[in-house]
Amino acid sequence: MTATPPEIHGPADLRPLTALRFLAAAWVVIYAFWPDLDVGVLPHAVAKGYLGVEVFFVLSGFILCHVYLEAFGTKRSDYGGFLWARLARVYPLHLFTLFGVIALGLAATVAGMSLNASVLDWASLPANLAMVHAWGLAPEAAFNHPSWSISAEWFAYLTFPVFAAVAWRMRNRPWIAVAATAAFIPAIYLVFQVLAGFPLTQATIQWGALRIVPCFAYGCALYLLYRRAPVARPAALATISVLGLAAAAALNAPDALIVVLAGLMILGLAGIPNGSAGVMASAPAVYLGEISYSVYMVCIPVKLVAVNVAARLTGAGDAGLWWPVWLALVLMVPVVAAVTYHLVEKPARGWLRARRPGRPRILPPTANSPVEGFQASKTIV
Repeated sequence: MTATPPEIHGPADLRPLTALRFLAAAWVVIYAFWPDLDVGVLPHAVAKGYLGVEVFFVLSGFILCHVYLEAFGTKRSDYGGFLWARLARVYPLHLFTLFGVIALGLAATVAGMSLNASVLDWASLPANLAMVHAWGLAPEAAFNHPSWSISAEWFAYLTFPVFAAVAWRMRNRPWIAVAATAAFIPAIYLVFQVLAGFPLTQATIQWGALRIVPCFAYGCALYLLYRRAPVARPAALATISVLGLAAAAALNAPDALIVVLAGLMILGLAGIPNGSAGVMASAPAVYLGEISYSVYMVCIPVKLVAVNVAARLTGAGDAGLWWPVWLALVLMVPVVAAVTYHLVEKPARGWLRARRPGRPRILPPTANSPVEGFQASKTIV
C-alpha cells in the first residue's frame, strides 16, 4: 500500500500584495484607454502606465520566491509540478482571450469594418499558442497584444530554477542582492536603449522575454530582504515609496527609478500585517486583486468592442469620447473581468490542477491569498 504524502502548507498570506496587483492592472487599463478620451493632454502619470507591467514583473519574482524558493533551494522542488501549476494559472485565460480576439476580428471583417491587418496575423498564431510570442518568435504583435507579458512570464517560469539558485546562494547577503539587482536595472536599460534605439520598458513582442529579467531578479532579491528580517517600519516604507513613485511618474522621471521605487513599495506592503493594512487588506481590495489577471487580459478585447460601439452611438467618431462615456467603458473592464474570472480563469485553473497525473494533491489556496493569483499559497514541495 502506498503511503499518502503529507500535505505541507505554504507561506504566509500577504493580502496587501493582492490589492496591489489590481492597482497595477488599473494603471495599464487607464494607459490603454486614455487615447480614446476627448481631452487634449496626456499627463505623465498616465503616459507611464506601461510600467504597470514592470510592477507585475517585480511582484512576480517576489511572490514566486515567497512560495517556492525554500523548496528549490533545498532541492526538494518538483519542477514539473511547478510548471504545471504555472501553466494552469495563465494558459486557459490566455487561450480564451486569444480566440476571443480572433472571433471579434473575423466578425469585424464580415461586417465590413476596418481592421488593422496585424490583429489577425495568422503567421503569429503558432507562437501565440505556445506562449513564446514575446521571445522574438512572432512576426507581428497580433491577436490579444497584452498577452506578450504572459509570454515573458512563461519565460521567467521556465528559468525560475536559475533565479532561485542565485537567490538561494545570496540568502544571507540580501542587501548585496538588492543593491546589485537595483543597479542592474538602470544599467541594462541604458545598454538596451543604446543598442536597440528604444527603451526596454517599451519592448513587447521582440524583446519581452528580456524585459522581465531585471524586474524579476529585483523581486527575488527583495524577497531575500523580507525573508531575512521584518522591515522596521513597513507602513512608512510603503507610504514613502508610493508618494515617491507617484511623484516620479508625474514628473516623467526615468523608468528605472520608478521600477526601483515600485520594488520598495512591494517590500513595505509585504511587511504590513494583514490586520494593520486597512483598505489594502479589505475583502473588496483582495477580490479586485484576485481578478486582476482577468482585468489585464480582457482590457484590449473590451476596448475593441466598447469604444467602437460607443463612438458610433454617440457620433464621436475619431474625436474621442465624452468623459462620462469614457469612464463608463473603463469601469466596464473589471465587470467583464469578474465574469471571465468566475467562468473561465478560476474553474479552468482548478480543472487542470486536479488533473495533473501521478502527483501528490495540491491544497487549494485560501480565498484571500495574494499568491493564489500566481498559482498557490499552499503547495507540496
